[in-house]
Amino acid sequence: MIGLTARLRKRIPAAQLLKYALVGLLSNGLGYVLYLFLIALGSTPKLTMTALYITGALISFVGNQRLTFSYQGGTLGSGIRFVLAHAVGYAINFCLLAVLVDHFGYAHQWVQALAIFVVAGYLFLALKFFVFKATP
Repeated sequence: MIGLTARLRKRIPAAQLLKYALVGLLSNGLGYVLYLFLIALGSTPKLTMTALYITGALISFVGNQRLTFSYQGGTLGSGIRFVLAHAVGYAINFCLLAVLVDHFGYAHQWVQALAIFVVAGYLFLALKFFVFKATP
């Protein structure tokens, strides 16, 4: 297990993780406040999450492509991989809401806050190693 941790530290520079966190805090922080606001206006949790997920993903593509990963490859290939990665991220978020809110009855506000962190962790790894992977 120590070998895996050491390899991940070597492959994930702290500066990249910090930049990813800054882009994520900005987009997700504003998105979460907007989520709560739209729910207060009468929207449903899953519909609101869907609309905001798409908006946040578009912001994330530009911010992470340029700032976090300094990706120099083609936009079409990375764009397709980005959509695939986010489709999985969306499914994770949707399932968390469906299971924890609809089935177990937890408050959607707390579940969505948790989902932001779960999906962010998954997406960092997906963006680094799949979407904006460094070319040798």
